[in-house]
Amino acid sequence: MQLDDLTRNSSEWLRGAGPESDIVISSRIRLARNLADFPFIARASDQDRVQIEQTLKDCLLAITEPDELLYIDVDELPGIDRQFLVERQLISREHAESQGARAVAIDRLEKFSVMINEEDHLRIQVMQSGFDLNSAWEQIDRIDDQVEGRVTYAFHERLGYLTACPTNVGTGMRVSVMLHLPALVITRQIEKVFRSLQKIGLAVRGLYGEGSQAMGDFYQISNQVTLGMSEQELIKQVADVVPQIINYERKARDFLVRDSHESLHDRVSRAYGILRNAQTISSEETMHLLSSVRMGINLGLIEDLEIPTINQLFIQTQPAHLQKISGAELDTADRNIERARYLRRHLNKDKMGGAEKN
Repeated sequence: MQLDDLTRNSSEWLRGAGPESDIVISSRIRLARNLADFPFIARASDQDRVQIEQTLKDCLLAITEPDELLYIDVDELPGIDRQFLVERQLISREHAESQGARAVAIDRLEKFSVMINEEDHLRIQVMQSGFDLNSAWEQIDRIDDQVEGRVTYAFHERLGYLTACPTNVGTGMRVSVMLHLPALVITRQIEKVFRSLQKIGLAVRGLYGEGSQAMGDFYQISNQVTLGMSEQELIKQVADVVPQIINYERKARDFLVRDSHESLHDRVSRAYGILRNAQTISSEETMHLLSSVRMGINLGLIEDLEIPTINQLFIQTQPAHLQKISGAELDTADRNIERARYLRRHLNKDKMGGAEKN
């Protein structure tokens, strides 16, 4: 498997399958780990980083089947390829922009990736489509045990796993669920929901994690602290709240359908029309319009499109994906033209006039 093969595949977090997948895009669990024999990354020498990377590479290749793992030297990647991996949520923006020996290992189905020499020596993440934290936990627990069987983690009997950031000490686990919440945004209830989450110690982030914007009305809900809580308690903390948010979003959608049907239908129809006919369009506008169309499909206002198609367009129209698909480096203006062309080609395929339901 090569990096370019990923352009032809659908990321796990955008398959549009799994429980509650009309609202919950994906469930993700990440574990931060460090090797006992080396200093943390902030204090590691260049030679330390090289040795850490080689040690973990040997370990990961030993515990996986041949050809099931794509192992990538991130330091040697061109900028577009690093951004491509960020857009697919396989590495963090910090990992892409860092320096020195670092790598990522990705399984063929993109259900898990392992970052080496990010903020910690090792960051394992598992993603499941839809609301399925238990399956994500089972898989990541198994991978973690396999790695720990071959290396020695930095672990303190009282504190737990030792990590570069104090908020990760303990289990080293971050539990997150990505939700699509356009109705709560439209009805201006989203801030109230976020304030409630912050009061119970949960963080709200945008599409690409910490410091990112909520493009396309995507929001990640996750735990903030791991110390003093078990893995099961952290999963339960997030899992207990997500159904309430799903319920709020469904009620907001019902309200829009019942009390603002014409306005809602107009929003969805305009978004669909622009996406199918635009000659130039930015990434930000595309995400905003695709969000409305995705909601419209789920509410039965558009009948000739499926959610996986829209999910795929969310990522294929991102800057690095667009350039890799087109096979050329493009400036902003050319990307906007190519993006519009790509959208027209995929949204007008086999269309015969309007297919929207009144």
